[in-house]
Amino acid sequence: MTQSSPPRHAVVIGGSMAGLLTAAVLSEHATVTIVDADTLPEGPEPRRGLPQARHVHVMWSGGARAIEEILPGVTDDWTAAGAIRRRLPTDVVTMTAYGWLPRWGEKQFTVSCSRDLLDSVVRARVTALPRVTVMQRSRVRGLEGTAARITGVRVDTPEGQGVLVPADVVVDAGGRGSRSRLWLEELGAGAVAQSEVDSGLVYATRIFRAPEGAHALGFPIVNVQSDPRVPVPGRTATIVPIENGLWQATLSGTRGGQPTGDPDAFIPFARDLRDPIVGQLLEGRTPLTDVAVTQSTTNRRLHFEKADLPDGFFAVGDSVATFNPLYGQGMSVAAKGLLAVRALLRAGGLSRPGFGNAAQRALAPQVAAAWRLATSQDILYPGATGMRAKRGSGLLDAYVGRLMAGATVEEPLTAAFFEVITMTSPPTAWFRPEVLWRVLRSSERAALKAPPLTAAERTVAGLDGAAGGTVRPVGRTGADGRARGGGPAGLSL
Repeated sequence: MTQSSPPRHAVVIGGSMAGLLTAAVLSEHATVTIVDADTLPEGPEPRRGLPQARHVHVMWSGGARAIEEILPGVTDDWTAAGAIRRRLPTDVVTMTAYGWLPRWGEKQFTVSCSRDLLDSVVRARVTALPRVTVMQRSRVRGLEGTAARITGVRVDTPEGQGVLVPADVVVDAGGRGSRSRLWLEELGAGAVAQSEVDSGLVYATRIFRAPEGAHALGFPIVNVQSDPRVPVPGRTATIVPIENGLWQATLSGTRGGQPTGDPDAFIPFARDLRDPIVGQLLEGRTPLTDVAVTQSTTNRRLHFEKADLPDGFFAVGDSVATFNPLYGQGMSVAAKGLLAVRALLRAGGLSRPGFGNAAQRALAPQVAAAWRLATSQDILYPGATGMRAKRGSGLLDAYVGRLMAGATVEEPLTAAFFEVITMTSPPTAWFRPEVLWRVLRSSERAALKAPPLTAAERTVAGLDGAAGGTVRPVGRTGADGRARGGGPAGLSL
């Protein structure tokens, strides 16, 4: 704001990751009040309004870079707090629908830690901003204003009911429980269209003590994915090394193949997948928690960008779209979309006419790209419900499938795969001429036949006696036993 501009005030509904980042962006142009129904934790502790935090969360490099632009230095803050920066695909052992990916040199990265740690670092940074304040234990009752203009919110606080909080702009970052559609309809603003794809996915997570020396070695993320081309329930298993020497293990299964909260069934489920490696790694490990189960995993999108929104309102994060958590898109979609909103603000400020609608449209491309990637896979599973693929999408899906198959053998295609999956570039990057040429000539003949763990990784995990075969070359191995890019080295399983 300049000295001559009138004071502006924004209200952000929800202290979620999306809400915090929205507050940071808006604070360049206004004072900001975050209204949250809970008491926000001081450190990396569970937040009552985020039960899904118990499961594996992925902070892809595209999202991390976007948050870094909003909060410079945040990646260093995450690692200082205990998070682990993992190189992709060097530090990941992953079986995609088309096979194991080689562990080439770094193409992208991910930040490995608990969701509680991710949030706590961002929360500390944002709430320390001089123009940001937080109303805790306060619940928004409704929007104040008309179908043409939002002027604030009514809030139930510990001190009183229906307290008016005036605002020049109100942003809904309330998540899956958002009531904005209802509030807008009550003001006469019209209906907001909704799309859904539900695969019946269920998540189950347990924390284990990692093997002695595993973190020091830099033990990789290990992931076995399902193959949606096969008409059976899709089941996955993932181990992510997180802070404090722990492994966070998450299982998932679509309708008819869901995991349960039974602790005795956790490892058998992991062993019964397309490859048993996750179950083998967990065998004999010390569990530190019970099994946490989440069933609310429907892909849901509210098309605010197509609605005639009142001026002074827009929605972000899970209030706009929720995705199958398997793909790790939510936080990155929100962060990258908010960079587009920031560009709007810097170009015209909060006072520009129609800012709310313009902000909503600026968010839409990131949401649409993630929606396409998630739902095109989820709708293929048995019993999945919701919108079906548009006519003509079969050719596109066949091309993407061929690219993913090529990514199991060709380094440039592995790089292209991670460039889009990590939300660094939009899916159109898969159609650049140099990628298209390689996709059309790729072959799966040299694909890996077993998990590309190094000898040192197998030893620290206690897998030396496990059954298996010979691993195809995956990259040079350094003196510490970690995979390096640039050349082959034979490894055994």
